[in-house]
Amino acid sequence: MVKTMIAARLHALHQPMSLDEIPVPTPRPNDVLVQVRACGIVPNMANVINNWPTWFPHQPLPKFPAVFGLDPAGVVAEVGEAVTNVKVGDRVYVSPLRSCGSCKACRSGNRSQCRYYTLNGYFSTSRDGQRIFDLYPYGGFSQYMTAPEYALVCLPDNLSFEQAGRFGYLGTSYGALKNAQAGPGQVCLIDGITGTLGVAATKLALAMGLSKILGTGRNKELMDRIKAMAPDRIDTIMLGEGSTGEWAKVQTGGEGVDFVISALGARAPAATVVDSMRGVRRGGRVVVVGGVAEDVPVDVKWLMDEQVQLIGSNWFSAAQGQEMADMVRTGALDLSYLEHKIYPLERVNEAISGIGERDGGFSNYVVVPPVPAAYQ
Repeated sequence: MVKTMIAARLHALHQPMSLDEIPVPTPRPNDVLVQVRACGIVPNMANVINNWPTWFPHQPLPKFPAVFGLDPAGVVAEVGEAVTNVKVGDRVYVSPLRSCGSCKACRSGNRSQCRYYTLNGYFSTSRDGQRIFDLYPYGGFSQYMTAPEYALVCLPDNLSFEQAGRFGYLGTSYGALKNAQAGPGQVCLIDGITGTLGVAATKLALAMGLSKILGTGRNKELMDRIKAMAPDRIDTIMLGEGSTGEWAKVQTGGEGVDFVISALGARAPAATVVDSMRGVRRGGRVVVVGGVAEDVPVDVKWLMDEQVQLIGSNWFSAAQGQEMADMVRTGALDLSYLEHKIYPLERVNEAISGIGERDGGFSNYVVVPPVPAAYQ
């Protein structure tokens, strides 16, 4: 008898997902089967399933019916015959980053630079991404999913599945900090500090030993909560109260911050980015990990004269995910700030539509599939 599972599948854009009973997949030799215990919902999920052709017409979604779910965590239920470092029963986060594994970028460890780069359970940034979706058609909105061994992050016992469901945004912020070469004693500016990426970047920057974190935002209550994390190390300014770049220079004695993390939302004006860039020191870095609503005019002569680097950052590596898990294990990274809003799988549509009411980067929307009888 074929084993079956429950999965929430999208059959067409602008339609709610339906709960379908489908066969449990069989892992290939280098893959594992994960029994999903929790899957985080990213704020952009509603745009992906409702507005995709308008927003990103050249970046494909998986063929319908499709199982979405970007940030799954769970327990390894089965391993392929060629899997060497993972065993049944391991608690894991499944990074959705998929790539071909054999091109020059993949062989050098830079999977996000692969032409087939695809976020499983979400979308692809490549026209060729459907090849990856065909290989890995299961996202986290299901009881089981297959994943390559290279995508797994082993979770310590003090990291819950619900917390691991935030690893996508935590890791994206961590990857940006790594690209900024963040380290102890530095000063940074986080544009959009109250959002999902901004709060994550703040917590990680504190754990990485930065001496000062400056931040911008529009919600004073949320900014006060951010500052309360480390009042002696965090200062904030409301957007619109003056030039962010000039303020950052004043806060650093005219020197400027070591780097800027641009974690703004997709509808932010370009002028906000340009202003914050001017707050970086000579030889500093500006790492873009959010988005803006229009093209950003960049003074390349200023970049040249000041030797400032402008860096685009997308996602993170499984190795960086493991570093974050180890930071949680040792207590260096505290994720207790996350306010979990947990929904059973049958309420996935409600969860996706309700995420717009989240409390900034503090809210953590999570879908929990039913646990199969064998695991109860």
